[in-house]
Parts: sequence; C-alpha cells; structure tokens
Amino acid sequence: MGQCALVPGAPTLPTRRVDPYSLRLFVAAAQAGSIVRAAAQEHIAASALSRRLADLEHAFGRPLLVRSPRGVSLTDAGRVVLARGLQIDEDLQALVREVQSEGDAVRGTVRLYANMSSVIGFLPERIKRFMAAYPQVRVALHEMDTGDVLRACLDDRADVGVGVQMDAPAGIDAWHFAQDPLYVVVPAAHPLAAQATVDFGQALDHALIGIHQGGALDRVLHARALALGREFAPTVSVSSFDAVCRMVEAGMGVAVVPQSAAAAYAGAAHFARRPLAASWAARSLHLYALHRSPQPRATQALIDSLKG
Repeated sequence: MGQCALVPGAPTLPTRRVDPYSLRLFVAAAQAGSIVRAAAQEHIAASALSRRLADLEHAFGRPLLVRSPRGVSLTDAGRVVLARGLQIDEDLQALVREVQSEGDAVRGTVRLYANMSSVIGFLPERIKRFMAAYPQVRVALHEMDTGDVLRACLDDRADVGVGVQMDAPAGIDAWHFAQDPLYVVVPAAHPLAAQATVDFGQALDHALIGIHQGGALDRVLHARALALGREFAPTVSVSSFDAVCRMVEAGMGVAVVPQSAAAAYAGAAHFARRPLAASWAARSLHLYALHRSPQPRATQALIDSLKG
C-alpha cells in the first residue's frame, strides 16, 4: 500500500530533449534516402550526421530509420517523426521569416508618464517629432507628479517617465531631459517687475499663488521658505499652471513656476517673468525607466529621442 509501481508496457518519457537541428537532419536523410546525400546537402560530415540521427533515435526511444547498403528507409515511428518534423521545420522557418521581416521597423505602444511642467513645456513638440520618425509607435501619455511617475516606473505601469531630478531608486535608470529653472511670474505693473531677478525672500513678501498643493514644487517652496525662517503661505492654491497665471493676471499675487510654464502661459502684455535668484532654482528634468537589458525597441527609441 502506498507504493507506486511502473506499469509494464507503459510509455516512458524521452530522457533527452529533441534537438531541432537533429530533427532537420533527419528530415533531410529521410527525403534523400541516404545519409551521405543528406550530409552533402546540409554541409555536414556523414559521420556527424549519423551520430545526430542516433542521438535522435535515443531521445525518442525508438528506431526511426532502417539502414542498409542501399541507403535508409523509414520505420513506422520514423514516418510519424517525418510528418511532424516537416511541420516543425516549416514553423521554424516561418518564425525566422517573421522575425527578419521586422527589419528596422519599430512599432508598439510606449506608456509615458510625465510631470506637469514637462507636459506643458517640452513634450508636445518632442513627441510630435518622435511620432513623425516612428509612425508605427503609439505614445500613451499620462500626467502625474514626479513621485507618482517614479512609482509607475517601478511598478512597470510606465515604460518611460519624465519628472524633476531626484535620487532614483534602485532598479531605475535616469537620463537628463531638460533644464527648467524656476521663475517668478508677476503682473507687468508689479514692483518686482522692475528687477532683473527676484530673490525668494522678496517673493515671500507679497501675496502668493500656490500650485498643486502637496506636489513636488509645492514641497520645495515650503522647505526653502522654512530654511529662511519664513512661511510659504499662498493666499490661494490651484491645480494647474494656466490657473496660476490667470490668478497672477488678475492681480491676486505672484507665483514661482518653472520657466516652461512661465513661457507657455505668461503673455508678455500681462506678465513679467523674472529668474528666481537662488542656486536651488536651477531645476533639471530627467527621464526615468525601469532597468531592462535590452529595453523594448519602441521604448529605447523614445528614450533616445527624448534624452537631452
């Protein structure tokens, strides 16, 4: 009881894997009716081909060929292997043709997650240029805060990410994308408009418009104000750069925004754009991607196209 016994006559699994190349040599020998002729056709020594056939028979556990001075003929098992071998060889050749037919064409969908300033200031033109070069690639763009961009890359929900430069977690590759320094946006008639640059402390002396409460830029501004012994306390916070600029246009305050957003929304007739005079205002955007070797071709093509 409880013991397993082999059933007499039950088929046993092959002890060796079937080699596709040996299978192809078998088909050649079966069709030629001769090991010597098959060896010549396949550019292999007859002795080597014969060893391959013996190994194949050992793998199947059955004789496949009847050998005689006149050549070779098929056993019943050999006829089964020939029929299936022809189909397998045809499938393999079709696979080769399919892969080779890909040529240099790059196709597929790339999931691109990007922060707000990169979407506004850089990506529209760059994606347009990329899609003109790779018309068979679709770019699925999602706007998110930089922290969420990195998490999406780590979770393999994003193929490529764009966000503010930060220490990338293990497993994430990073490349420079663009420089996007911080600017102070003020109404054209505002006292700060007369200055070539604006210190952050000066901006804090005026009513402030905040952007995306809890986002990357909002956290930076709170931290930098705290370092000055001040408080970053916007009179109003909105969720988009166009809304920020409308608030500034209406005279409700001044705002610190990336240069890309200032250029996109701050019209010359209504705004003055002044560089923020602080070393930390030299803001960089980076590309991020989950480390893969190699990357899918469409993903690699987008990374190469976007790298600054």
